[in-house]
Parts: sequence; C-alpha cells; structure tokens
Amino acid sequence: MAMPKLAISKKEYEKRIETVRKELVKRKLDALYLTSGISFFYLTGYSYIATERPAALIIPVEGEITFMGPLLEIDHIPLKTTLIETIKTYADYPGHKHPIDHFASFLKELGLSDKKIGTDNPAGAAEIWGYKGPPITEKLPKTEFVKAKDIVENMRIIKSKEEIALIKESAKWGNLAHTLLQEYTEPGLWDVDIALRASYEASMTLKKTLEPEYEPCRRSGAPASAGFRGQVGAMSAIPHAIGTKKRIEVGEVIVTGAGAEIGGYNSELERTMIVGEPTEKQKRYFEVMLKAQDVALAAFKPGAKCCGVDKAALKVIQKAGYAGLIRHHTGHGIGLEGHEPPWLDVGDDTIMKPSMVFSCEPGIYEPGFAGFRHSDTVVITENGVERITYYPRDLESLIIRKE
Repeated sequence: MAMPKLAISKKEYEKRIETVRKELVKRKLDALYLTSGISFFYLTGYSYIATERPAALIIPVEGEITFMGPLLEIDHIPLKTTLIETIKTYADYPGHKHPIDHFASFLKELGLSDKKIGTDNPAGAAEIWGYKGPPITEKLPKTEFVKAKDIVENMRIIKSKEEIALIKESAKWGNLAHTLLQEYTEPGLWDVDIALRASYEASMTLKKTLEPEYEPCRRSGAPASAGFRGQVGAMSAIPHAIGTKKRIEVGEVIVTGAGAEIGGYNSELERTMIVGEPTEKQKRYFEVMLKAQDVALAAFKPGAKCCGVDKAALKVIQKAGYAGLIRHHTGHGIGLEGHEPPWLDVGDDTIMKPSMVFSCEPGIYEPGFAGFRHSDTVVITENGVERITYYPRDLESLIIRKE
C-alpha cells in the first residue's frame, strides 16, 4: 500500500512562485515583498514563527528569492527549503540598528530601492509581540510600494490536487481523534483530561502509521487533536468558548472539535454530543441544527454563491422560530488556516468553483441552556460537493451513555 501524501512537492512550490512572477509582470511590478509567515510557507515550504522580530520574503520578477529576517533563522531555512536562495539577517530586535533600517539596506543591495514593489503590508513588518518601528516606505522614499496582498490570497482560494490530498488525509486523523474523544467522554471528567488523552493517542498512532516521513510543519501542539474547548453544558452556547472549570455532568450538551495537521494543512470536524438520554428540547434543537446543515450541504455546487449557502441554512433556523439563537454565519474557507476566505456569509458573493474547500457549520445557541453545531469539511467538485469529514452526524450516534 502506497504511503499517503504528506507534503506539498517542490514542483508545486516552483509552480506557485512562477504564478506570482507572472502576476508581477502583468501588474508591472519588479518584486513582491511579503510579511506573512503563511505566505512564506505557501510559496516555499518554510515555516516562520512570527515574534517581535520582523521578517520578509522578497520575490523578484528576476533573480533570487530572498529572506530578510532575524539571525536565529539562518540555519533553519536551508533545512526546510532550497527555494529561498539568499538569506539576509540582522542580529536581533530592537538591536543597535533597527530591523527596518536593515531591510532598507538589504533592498538597496538587491537593486530594488528605486523600483515598484508589491506588498502585503505597507509597514514592511508584521506588528506583533511588541514590535514598534517606522514603515519601510519612510526608509525608501524612491521606492514605489503598491498594495498586492491579494496576489497570494487569490492563489490560495482554489486548492490544487496536492492540497486536497493533504486536507483529506487530515480529515482521516481528525476522525480518529474524535472517535477516541467520544469513547473517553464520561461524566465526572474535566474536558481537558479527555482532550489530552484522545489527542495524545491519535497523534502517536498517526506518527507510528506514517513513519518515518511524518513531521509537523506549522504547529507545535498535538499533530492530531480533539477537544471541547470548554463547550460543556451551558458553556456550549458560547460558540468560541475557551475553557471551563466544571466537570462534565449527565444531561449536558457538549460541542467538540477535531482536526490534524498534514503538510501544514488542516480540516475541521465538529459534533454536538449529549451526555445521557436527551430531553425533548435538546432533540428539537439538535434536529433543527442538523436540518440546517443538511440544507447547507445540498446548496454547495459550482456556480453557487457563498451567500446562497448561508441564506439557505439561516432560512431553516428562522423558519423553526430560532432566528434569535443565531450567532455566526454558516462557514468559511479552510486550508493552511482554520479560517480563510471565502466566507459562507450573506455579504460574500464569491462564486463557488471546483476545488474550493469550506467548513459547513450552521449553529444555534441559547444562552444558559446549550449550543448545537456540527462542522464538516467539504470540497467543491465538478458537479456538486464532497464531504471529506465522515464522522456520524445523527443524534443516536452522538449520545454518551455512561454513568
């Protein structure tokens, strides 16, 4: 049996860079200046952990791809990619000389200081973890900087065959993590305890199965993970809860989440489970949520608008009389990031095309009672949609019968 695909090929990274360069020529730009670590990874396979230390990737129309950033990355980059041919570093931040001053000098050395450069960030550095400094535009008055954030963003919307293969492999391991999560869930336990156990076992099984090739690319947590994020009992009505101090009790609704990182890509699987026999009210809310998701799933197809999927799901919830229990739109794009464009939202008119990948997750939430949400990862096909997360969705399969 062949080993599943675990990383994007060098050939595909080269194709992406070629696409960027063609777009630069079309826009009459001499180079692209990127500050997003996700863009670094998307184009080269190298992951940059963003800190207070600025970093940038320069892709000229002609010439070597150059990394500008902290010295601590100098030995890391060659281990991950051969596509970044030049590495220019500064000692650390803030340093005797500010990193942006170094960047200005580096761009002069590259012969770009009097050129037209597209950028994803006019500041020239991502402002996180205390970074302060002047924008690169102030340091290079003869350089014309043009907004070009959309170049890489647009490329990422339609996934390649390699990307879809990685997302499908992610879904397999998210499914295992969730299976273990449900198996280990019982009253009296803290949700963190169950999540750690399920995530650890799923991750170690993943590694043993995919030895020796598997390695995490973009996150340092559990490669395969499942948990509740505190969405237990009344806290399940908080869609983006973070944690809870209470333990799980009989009669409670719990909302889960599971996924896995394969080659830097993710999938999303979420389920609503009920501990013990569900009440009539719990059943009613669950069935409305499930019907909304069914209707949304049926609305995905090439040529459909993203807003149409959202409207279809919302209509089901509104018709059931639960319009006041809606807290978010129906879903979002997914791939390198957990949330990425396009959005399944009434305000997004993006036309769906084959190989776009989305989460589908309409939900209803009654404060003080419970929340109800399933999420599945789907890929648009030539004539419809394929649901690539395949965990059971029916109520009977999601009841925890343990005393």
